[in-house]
Amino acid sequence: MKKAGILNRHLSGALAELGHTDEVLVCDAGMPIPDGPRVVDLAFRAGVPSFAEVLDGLLAELVVEGATAAEEVRGTNRALLEGRFPDLALVPHERLKELSRGARLVVRTGEARPYANVLLRCGVFF
Repeated sequence: MKKAGILNRHLSGALAELGHTDEVLVCDAGMPIPDGPRVVDLAFRAGVPSFAEVLDGLLAELVVEGATAAEEVRGTNRALLEGRFPDLALVPHERLKELSRGARLVVRTGEARPYANVLLRCGVFF
């Protein structure tokens, strides 16, 4: 049994399968989930687990070379992404939904605040 890091076996296994340039959508409870990607649904109740908790846990285990979020987050939930990504790309929310169709993995949180979504692009550790 793991003693640290992400303990959810479905999420831990899905992360181990990711490679360079694979994309992971970390999303709130209301984001439409496209057909195709593997989905790990962590949502339990509204707000649980929070987007920030899940994102921080993922960032501790993944190499991320890029991230894209909806530009609408600036007006509603700026603090969710500030300081986490030096080169965060912002696109209209509708475009983010289109881009998420190419994700290999979707991690759904219980977040109940709008635009708490980010598309992560995996990098390499060397």
